[in-house]
Amino acid sequence: MSDQCRTTGSGNPGVSAETRKESSSSVADKSGKPEKTERRTSRRYPDMQSAVRFPIKLPISVKSKSGDSATQTQNISANGVLFQVDAEMPVGSMVDFTISLPAEVVGAEADVQLDCRGRVVRNFEEGGRRGVGVVIDEYRFERH
Repeated sequence: MSDQCRTTGSGNPGVSAETRKESSSSVADKSGKPEKTERRTSRRYPDMQSAVRFPIKLPISVKSKSGDSATQTQNISANGVLFQVDAEMPVGSMVDFTISLPAEVVGAEADVQLDCRGRVVRNFEEGGRRGVGVVIDEYRFERH
């Protein structure tokens, strides 16, 4: 039996820098009249940091181009998940992962699997392992 709840696209800010146009009239043209100029500024809005994080440790199975691994979540938010792996996962790479939700936590008779597809938005080294932040682009609940 499958309860499907998918999200696609991103109501979340993207990984790449957002470019904003600002107008100013501080520059004069040859006739001495103020000339409008465009100035571009750049601001980053990390996907993983735009929602409250919860320090929840759950089993997670990760599949990426770097290989398959089993680990646990470090924290979870409405937008994504942070976990540690041994393999390198470059920013921007796609990741499939399954988070196991215990039956007693979700109020079900059996464990529920949360199958997700996402992309790496940050990575770092900590304690000899690589930390990876992944934004969730789509997900589906699977009951077994």
